Amino acid sequence: MLQEDFLRRFDDVLSLVVPNWELDSFIANPLNVDIYLQEELIDLQSNEEIKPRMERGYEYFWLREEIPVLIVTLWATMKSVVTDLVMKKRNRLEVVNRGDLRLRVMSMRPNIERILAGKGKLPVPSVRKGLQHAFATSASRADTDSLSAIKQRTVEDYEKAGVRPLYMDVQSTTPMEVADLIGADPREIVFTSGATEANNLAIKGVTHFYKDKKNHVITTQTEHKCVLDSCRYLENEGFKVTYLPVESNGIVNLQHLDEAITDETSLVSVMTVNNEIGVIQPIDKIGELCRRRKVFFHTDGAQAVGKIPMNVNKLTVDLMSISGHKIYGPKGIGALYVRRRPRVRLEAQMSGGGQERGLRSGTVPTPLVVGLGAACRICRDEMEFDYAHVKRLSDRLIKGIQTSVQHAILNGDPVSRYPGCVNISFAYVEGESLLMALKEVALSSGSACTSASLEPSYVLRAIGADEDLAHSSIRFGIGRFTTVDEVDYTVSKCAKEVARLREMSPLWEMFQEGVDIKSVKWVQH
Repeated sequence: MLQEDFLRRFDDVLSLVVPNWELDSFIANPLNVDIYLQEELIDLQSNEEIKPRMERGYEYFWLREEIPVLIVTLWATMKSVVTDLVMKKRNRLEVVNRGDLRLRVMSMRPNIERILAGKGKLPVPSVRKGLQHAFATSASRADTDSLSAIKQRTVEDYEKAGVRPLYMDVQSTTPMEVADLIGADPREIVFTSGATEANNLAIKGVTHFYKDKKNHVITTQTEHKCVLDSCRYLENEGFKVTYLPVESNGIVNLQHLDEAITDETSLVSVMTVNNEIGVIQPIDKIGELCRRRKVFFHTDGAQAVGKIPMNVNKLTVDLMSISGHKIYGPKGIGALYVRRRPRVRLEAQMSGGGQERGLRSGTVPTPLVVGLGAACRICRDEMEFDYAHVKRLSDRLIKGIQTSVQHAILNGDPVSRYPGCVNISFAYVEGESLLMALKEVALSSGSACTSASLEPSYVLRAIGADEDLAHSSIRFGIGRFTTVDEVDYTVSKCAKEVARLREMSPLWEMFQEGVDIKSVKWVQH
């Protein structure tokens, strides 16, 4: 009976997807799909035919657990299907019509029916864990406890809007949870919208505050794009920036760093774990060097915090950027650690109400902050187990690929690296072609910020990778919720598709004939 109710309501939603008057809005900005579908599904969740069944006793327990999950399933899938269709049609300059959308979305119904029919065979936790992928990046998922904390706080926020004690409670507890994860003082935590903003605030904030005394910044060529862009911004303002090269394993040379520091240097910024190749920099030694040379040290810890032990005092770090969704928390929230002793001064980059001790104006998004705190607490408690799980699966992935695929090269240092970020080049295969062939697997040919570009990875070029290998690289993300079956499927699929693509590849044919691939010049069309 519930199946009929749910599917009838599902068809009602489909009959509304998508009104003709919405099409122009969707084509102009596919993000509007998200807003529209959320409104439709809020109505679905409050449907009076379904809601009573969710509130009954034990015999309907699975219904109370499954229905919210199905709602999220419906929303996420519809959003994906509709957005995909709109974007494809838009790129081909074709007209999107209601029939196209309905036909594509209707393909979801068999999946919904299978979930409903398999109530005893499909455990709720496994369904929920699978859905949590949609709440964060393709390489990481939101933790259940973090999502629960967000939901509870969101309700309280709207029910008690403007209540100062509620805000003060969050401000007193959440910074402590974030600080505990990195060995800091809660007063040293500044909430931001994410690691990108934290990086901008750290780099521009320090350099602007001390610009009358020092005007030199040092970073590396393999930093996150937002760090490199911030440094280029400073160059346009008249600052001097040194972009240090790295060794072939991706690690910075400490002697070169020491030689680059001058009396004019105010800041050194080196990321802890590289977001493309997973290399771990010797942050403790860099911190000691900067402290000895009386230079502030900032590290982008987005890929490291919550995954490997990070203690800002032991590492002698002055500023550290943190990302919420990288540790299975919500998107849209992050933090910047700013040392108090010895004190680091920043110039605020946003004008406004002076929140976050005057360093970051703007109303703090309480639910997201609570979610970040919960994620930090979970990471602190589960880090040892998470790392062991990720390491085991990473080793299985690398061994499986290198055993089944010839000329598969692991990029970056094989030892000093975080196992959850695996970057492999498949020689004689075009990376974009392999990505398309592996569309069932969440992969990228670079970091999230540069994966839309067809240019070879600047990180791989910086470590000396040949251009053909840089073009053929794939980044694999392994996390808390990754399974052995997923890894084995990926290995099998990679081996099959690489072999198929090489059969069609002129590079592979040239290699077979003994042609020196390095002599091939890449031309951009």
